[in-house]
Amino acid sequence: MDIMKRSLLRWLTRTPVQTFVLCPLLVVAFELVRQGERLTVVPAGLALLAWGYLQYLMVGRLRSRFGGGGPGIGVPPDRIVESGPYRYVRNPMYLGHLIFMLGLALTFASWFALVLFAARAVWFHRRVLEDEARLQAMFGAPYLDYQRRVKRWIPGLL
Repeated sequence: MDIMKRSLLRWLTRTPVQTFVLCPLLVVAFELVRQGERLTVVPAGLALLAWGYLQYLMVGRLRSRFGGGGPGIGVPPDRIVESGPYRYVRNPMYLGHLIFMLGLALTFASWFALVLFAARAVWFHRRVLEDEARLQAMFGAPYLDYQRRVKRWIPGLL
């Protein structure tokens, strides 16, 4: 049983599980309680949910295919990926998570989901700073050049 608990805990602490499973469940539960079992759904938000999830999924596959390594930073890439979405932003997978979280707030017209979005944005930003330090150590000058040319979050801005 101890192995099952550890496996479950490991699964629950995975970033995609938190973003794409736990956060939606929390938001739906919160909004059902807050709204008295009558859930408000704004269909326009569904597009952001789909966009964010598909961006995360597709970019992860692209990164693994062209950069090697695993789907997350736990198994870092063998090469810097500068094609596809990586030519516009350095963190398109994490950005997919945040787009999804914004879609969650819009879909359920939820201030609670907006608070979760803000908290996750801060968490992802801190994680990016750690990831970038590791990638600088791994790749050196080529990664520093990539950082100079490509924005961290939003093309042309951040």
